[in-house]
Amino acid sequence: MGKAYNVMAATCPSRTVLHRIGARWTVFVVNALDEGPRRFGELKGHIRGITPKVLTETLRSLEADGLISRHEFDENPPRVEYALTPLGRSLLVPLRAVRLWAEEHVRDIEAARSRQSIL
Repeated sequence: MGKAYNVMAATCPSRTVLHRIGARWTVFVVNALDEGPRRFGELKGHIRGITPKVLTETLRSLEADGLISRHEFDENPPRVEYALTPLGRSLLVPLRAVRLWAEEHVRDIEAARSRQSIL
């Protein structure tokens, strides 16, 4: 039997995993790669609002965590593509559930915020 992890424990390494998943741009990058490999410029165009610096940092972190792969083509000009690894693909299921929940409940959240600002 494997080691039991508890994200609520202050020293549990699963907290770093949860932090990666919850990082601001992770959800967008993983979802953008759902349909297949993309180049940096394609990702930047697809994920509106992300800066090149933040996209670079996010891609490096996701690659270090084993969620995406980076493939350099030996071409001139150089070409690099990013793709989800099997581990990254396994993250799509829970992220889809969260995305659907957010899209279904955005009006509820906005209404609650609106009521709060009236008080």
